[in-house]
This record gives sequence, C-alpha cells and structure tokens, in this order.
Amino acid sequence: MEYAIVKTGGKQYKVSKGTVLEVDRLDEKGKEIILDEVLLFSNDGQVRLGKPNLPDVKVKATIIDDFKGEKIRVSKFKSKVRYRRVMGFRAHMSRLEIKDIISGKEEKVVKVSPVSKIKKTNVKKSPK
Repeated sequence: MEYAIVKTGGKQYKVSKGTVLEVDRLDEKGKEIILDEVLLFSNDGQVRLGKPNLPDVKVKATIIDDFKGEKIRVSKFKSKVRYRRVMGFRAHMSRLEIKDIISGKEEKVVKVSPVSKIKKTNVKKSPK
C-alpha cells in the first residue's frame, strides 16, 4: 500500500490515492494543486523519512469544495464581577481529493553496520 504524510496549514495528514480530506482554505474550487511538503513516504513496506521534507516526492490533489467549518463557541467568564462574553468562530475550509502520489528517484537501501564494527578514533583527553 502506498501512502504519504503531508504537511499543510501547520497540520499533518496521512494520505493515499483517492483520499478525501478537509484542510484550511487553500485556493479556488476545481483547481489542481501540488502539495510538496511530504514528510514520510511508504511504498510496499519501504518507508522513507524526510529531513524534514522529501524533495523528490509530491502529492497531486484537486480542490473539490470550499466551505465553512463547524462553529466553535468561545466564552469568557469572571466570577463576582458580572463579566460574561460569548464569541463564535467558523474556520474557512477546503475539501481535497488526492489524485496521485508522485515519487521521483528511488533511493537505495543503505545497510548500517553494527556499532561494534565502527572504527573508533583516538581522542586525547584534556588534562584536568
């Protein structure tokens, strides 16, 4: 199974081909966008991590809809002073459909030698 972890709007989402997700408002409806902040990519059990991003992996998505999120009620209250305030907030959101995960070059699997086989260098200790 092929999936990726994408960062957009300060949040991270796990996406695969055909996934529909709701993110902060991006652009106008019907436009095709490319999400290039890919943090992790997995393909058939091989996982690649970015440091912090993977430069050769991109996610292609289409904006299906623009809408307002659920209303959040925020209230302020101070006891014994008769101070009460209620405010509301609705975030502007976009609904994305993931069309494809584009992977550039395939990285070679690097074998890591055990710690015991690593050559130790002579380090001179400083006098006290």
